[in-house]
Amino acid sequence: MRILRRGSMRRISKVVGERGIVTSCRAVVLPRFGGPEVLEFRPNVEVPDLKPNEVLVRARAVSINPLDTRMRAGYGRSLFEPLLPLILGRDISGEVAALGASVQSLSVGQEVFGALHPTAVRGTYADYAILSEDELAPKPVAVTHVEASAIPFAALTAWRALKSTARISEGQRLLVIGGGGAVGFAAIQLSVAVGCHVTTTCGSQSIDRLLAAGAEQALDYTAEDLELTIKGKFDAVLDTIGGPDTERLGINFLKRGGHYMTLQGEAASLTDRYGLAVGLPLATAGLLKKQIQYRCSHGIEYWWTYMRADSEGLDEIRNLSEAGKLKIPVEKTFPITQVREAHEAKDKRYIPGKVVLELD
Repeated sequence: MRILRRGSMRRISKVVGERGIVTSCRAVVLPRFGGPEVLEFRPNVEVPDLKPNEVLVRARAVSINPLDTRMRAGYGRSLFEPLLPLILGRDISGEVAALGASVQSLSVGQEVFGALHPTAVRGTYADYAILSEDELAPKPVAVTHVEASAIPFAALTAWRALKSTARISEGQRLLVIGGGGAVGFAAIQLSVAVGCHVTTTCGSQSIDRLLAAGAEQALDYTAEDLELTIKGKFDAVLDTIGGPDTERLGINFLKRGGHYMTLQGEAASLTDRYGLAVGLPLATAGLLKKQIQYRCSHGIEYWWTYMRADSEGLDEIRNLSEAGKLKIPVEKTFPITQVREAHEAKDKRYIPGKVVLELD
């Protein structure tokens, strides 16, 4: 490994020749599922050796995603329980501390941002996180580490749906159900950047922000009859809320040949209920049934969507962020030592916006 030697780097437990080897660091560990109180801030957690395509990142800021609080509470139990203890966290912004032997696109000391896959076991709530080369990109110079850490997971989730699945293009119409959250807000900005016409639903407190981001129509779902106020048909619908009501709404507003994409797929819930051996085939069968059903009844494509690493997507997200065309507002920051308080604030909805953990 190539290692960044810094006077401020602590907890380097071993030195070989002229190279410092980070073997342990501070991290937030999830030893069992439960409320915020189960999270443990530990001073010496092992840092694994790097594989050839991996990068060791010295974290400066990591954001809290809904997936983090849901995983902590037991979401994905069938997959993650045998692997406990876990380190939560997907987003990160920081500096390259070491490189695997085959990494070519990054350099030691470079500021980077990125996000891990949803099923990663060793997350980013740590002084040092390990990501693959294609999960990272140079951090936008125009934003801070705190601002950068809020972007990748949400924006890549939206990118996967809009660019990889629906393949949106200039002039098309997009409906975002739930535009006030991070994924919905990212989807609006990505679509506007392409030249799409965007309508979104949201709470009243988000209307001005979403219109400022480029949405042509932002409708308060608590005060309006959406089936009457939404006008026309759409080429794609991204449903960040999920559930029978929003699914019906989205499907009915699609043009023939359009794409309905929901973040609330049933794979994790069914495998948690029935185990991997039974739950995963049930989920696959359920998805296939809906795809056939809606293709026949409405002439549309139905998808469960989720985040995945996409180096091309992350590069474009970086460019848009650098140009001021893509940002996820951060409402509050906590030091990582106060991770329990941060999770509690999200659980109890004290802070509706994005929360970021800072590492000194």
